[in-house]
Amino acid sequence: MLTIKELTQAVGCGTTPRMVRHYHQIGLLPQPMRSASNYRLYDEADVRRLKRIVALKQQGFQLAHIKQILETQPDSTQTDSLMQQLQKQYQTVLQHLVKWRQTAIALEGLLGRDSSCLSTQVEALAQLQLLEVEAQTAQSLSEELWQYLDAGVCDHPENFQEALQRLLPDLSERSSIEVDVLSHLVLACGDVSLAAFMRLSPDAIAAARNALSAGCTVMADVPAVVATLDRTRLTHLGCQWRSLVENPHIDSAEDAEQQFWRDRQLKQRLRESIDGTIWVVGYAPSVLLEICDAIEAQVGRPALVIGLPIGFSHAPAAKRRLMQLSVPFVTSESTFGGGLLAAIALNRLAASLIEKPDCHCYLQKTKSDVP
Repeated sequence: MLTIKELTQAVGCGTTPRMVRHYHQIGLLPQPMRSASNYRLYDEADVRRLKRIVALKQQGFQLAHIKQILETQPDSTQTDSLMQQLQKQYQTVLQHLVKWRQTAIALEGLLGRDSSCLSTQVEALAQLQLLEVEAQTAQSLSEELWQYLDAGVCDHPENFQEALQRLLPDLSERSSIEVDVLSHLVLACGDVSLAAFMRLSPDAIAAARNALSAGCTVMADVPAVVATLDRTRLTHLGCQWRSLVENPHIDSAEDAEQQFWRDRQLKQRLRESIDGTIWVVGYAPSVLLEICDAIEAQVGRPALVIGLPIGFSHAPAAKRRLMQLSVPFVTSESTFGGGLLAAIALNRLAASLIEKPDCHCYLQKTKSDVP
């Protein structure tokens, strides 16, 4: 039998006697046995239960939800059961995200309108003052209101840059070249939140410009990425391009991943091509992981790694690993990615070099507007 202090020491993870007593009060832990001196005593079953409570709490579950889980599955310690609980929690979080995203869509529909639409918006905005916007979703805006707002968009082209100025987060500490890259990525996927998740190493822009100026080779993971590269600008810069996986029928992340694992020669080819090249990975997360392995093994050093593969486990892990290496990179802190976004990142870096060859904004923090 364990005392309450010994129980918390056995469980660890910052558990304290005060927390244990609170869990007794709210029914998360059953009332313990008592010693002759009235001290609380705990057994191995209590240790397992408290460990489970701590694990669920660390995964983001609320105490009320944990209590419900323990009541419905009191003796469950199976991984499958935990995965089911995590899936339920994920679906709950996802529902909240959907509601907030609907609110964001509604606000984007208002804030994203350019000055040519302002006269049409005045009356509609007056109506919106009657709504508590933070608690509303796109469905809260009436169909008549949207029709009134949308009536002004047919008589002029959309001003994308004006919309971006209103919708993008504060990028005043980013260089104008980085803002240009982020703006084009947002326009490519239509999701303004992407800008908050993109990560560029401090030396990424300088490394890209140096390598492109020297006529480096651009290596993509699959032909679909190569097909999206701006070959006109790359040719102008004297650069060549190649694909690691040469199968032109690869058209999905799953196919690219499987092809990379089936063909053992691809890993060797990757290592032979890694030094001094710009890598553009938009499909296979294992390609990015192999690049990280090669860098850590000091096989070679890429000039730049644009790592935006698709995936929900390997891809985020590969991106986190890339960000820990001392190599110039462009990546995302999420599942955001894809061949189009990876290619656009390189295309805009090449375009900025040609359009602004003498620009040095990336060497220091400057105030900049969306171009």
